Amino acid sequence: MHFHIITLFPEVCKAYTDASVLGRAQKAEKGKGAKHKGKKIEVSYYDPRDFSKNKHKKVDDKPYGGGPGMVMQAEPVLKAAAKAIGRKKDVKVLMMSPRGKTFDQAYAKKLAKKHKHIVLISGRYEGIDSRVQKILKAEEVSVGDYVLTSGDLPALTIVDSVARNVPGVLGTYESLEDERVSSGEMYTRPETIIYKKKKHTVPKVFTTGNHAEIEKYRKNHS
Repeated sequence: MHFHIITLFPEVCKAYTDASVLGRAQKAEKGKGAKHKGKKIEVSYYDPRDFSKNKHKKVDDKPYGGGPGMVMQAEPVLKAAAKAIGRKKDVKVLMMSPRGKTFDQAYAKKLAKKHKHIVLISGRYEGIDSRVQKILKAEEVSVGDYVLTSGDLPALTIVDSVARNVPGVLGTYESLEDERVSSGEMYTRPETIIYKKKKHTVPKVFTTGNHAEIEKYRKNHS
């Protein structure tokens, strides 16, 4: 799986994708026991400023018809997308937008299963010239019913969620963690903690070792 992120702040995004699970997934496993010796994912970045004709590398301008703020120009984004797409086959282009299709776990699994290349276009300011979406036939995607400063966090959210569904990205512990999303309460040692002079103890069922009863408890308290 190869993610291609079009963003004005690649260094900010890269700090996240190079860390933890995503960082490990971009490195080839070594040793005889490695199940997936090659890289599981790749993440590439494309800064629209690198494709701007403006001597100051400006990529935004005032919107036609008036309105607040600035709008990202079409040409630098389209050129960045062309660089990302190249001659690749099986490319899915997504544009981050609060008005787009709501991203969820089912969609994450679908993307991981059906596509080898995912291009994520992250906007900023008041948005991106609408011709970009029309020309690229990009699917607008939202990660929630709210508005953020840019599309960088939504793009990273999608990369993280989709990558977890790529074979070999998650180890044994993380795989169990992934299945626990809807499993309810979780506890660890010590069995009793004291916070503001009040005792808080782990429910007894979790200390019995009876996994059937534990799962029953979780379902009843989820």
